[in-house]
Amino acid sequence: MFLFNRYFYDYFCEFGFTDDWAKFFNMLTLLAILCIIIYVSDVLARIVLVKSFTKLASRSKTEFDDLLVSHKAPRNIAHLVPLFFTIKLFPLVFSDYPKIEAFLVVLLKLYGILLTIWILRSVLRTLESYFKTLPRLRDKPIDSYIQVVMLFVWIIGVASSLAVLIDLSFLKFFTTIGAASAVLLLIFKDTILGFVASIQVAINDSLRIGDWITMDKYGADGDVIEINLSTVQVQNFDKTITNIPTYAIISESFKNWRGMQSSGGRRIKRSILIRSRSIHFLTDDEIENLKKIQLITPYLETKQKELKAYNEKYKIDKTTLINGRNLTNLGVFRKYAQTYIENHSGINKDMIIMVRQLEPTSQGIPLEIYAFSSDKRWVNYEYIMSDIFDHILSAINYFDLELFELTPTIVEPSKN
Repeated sequence: MFLFNRYFYDYFCEFGFTDDWAKFFNMLTLLAILCIIIYVSDVLARIVLVKSFTKLASRSKTEFDDLLVSHKAPRNIAHLVPLFFTIKLFPLVFSDYPKIEAFLVVLLKLYGILLTIWILRSVLRTLESYFKTLPRLRDKPIDSYIQVVMLFVWIIGVASSLAVLIDLSFLKFFTTIGAASAVLLLIFKDTILGFVASIQVAINDSLRIGDWITMDKYGADGDVIEINLSTVQVQNFDKTITNIPTYAIISESFKNWRGMQSSGGRRIKRSILIRSRSIHFLTDDEIENLKKIQLITPYLETKQKELKAYNEKYKIDKTTLINGRNLTNLGVFRKYAQTYIENHSGINKDMIIMVRQLEPTSQGIPLEIYAFSSDKRWVNYEYIMSDIFDHILSAINYFDLELFELTPTIVEPSKN
């Protein structure tokens, strides 16, 4: 092999080239041959490994090998073959240019480290997907464990790359930086925490510029305008600026409204309090009077027939209203509110629409309206919600219901 690297040199010398030019053309020729070998070996290795893994995966009963193929682990492993040929043949190609050889060897080592990280990443992603298919591990935070392992892999990879660049052994490099790490961590604590937080925020996509976030601890309620290593800047809706430490985004709780903004509507969730003493069963005359309200006329007619058939079937004594099945003014009003909201032009009909009764309180019976406005812009959202409640509050009187209002106690002055 070592005689082969002089073959083209002698050939060029016979053509009358000087020593320097013969060495140069000899190197170019060998480099071209090496490139062909690298390309052919890479293609062959990928074909053999990928096809072998694919056949093995199709025949085996486990999902692990299928996941290896889907996460491109065999394809990444195949790149080791041309890397091996390159390392072995480099001394032959650049035997007359040791400085170029030394520089390219460093690049090859860095590529080898990066390729190793990429292979480990494929394997870890395969393990992550495989563990999620196991019933006993589905409720475990597998993503977090894999991310921690991947973080250590990157740390070791970066450290190994730096050791290669400064021509130190891996152990010596870690010993050297270990002595200074305590001081660096103390001085750059906030920067390091912010850097780690920025990476996690980017990877998890938990925060973007333009997101509307709420963080009560820092008084933040507005749009994110900047994310840097040390702070996240939020422009509140009152146009003030709040600076939040970047590491607080991953260590503390905050609300991101991006999900609402990207969904089909913005939630309306508000209740009114009904005086319990105003709730009663409806008489036939009251039902006939309520039939004048067009939105619930079909409901009342259908319900009235249904209840009448039930009470007649079981021979219910209706001289007393409580006997048998009856309509109540609160139940009919709840149906009216539900129908009104379902027909409102500002409500998204494809999302939940519900009017429900909550647990009774000392202030009365809470009747909650739960729906989603189709317009998510703040001003328009508030208008839609106010429009709905303006109508609902005005309609209560038609059903002989009363709203709860706290009446202040008037203390008469003493005559003494």
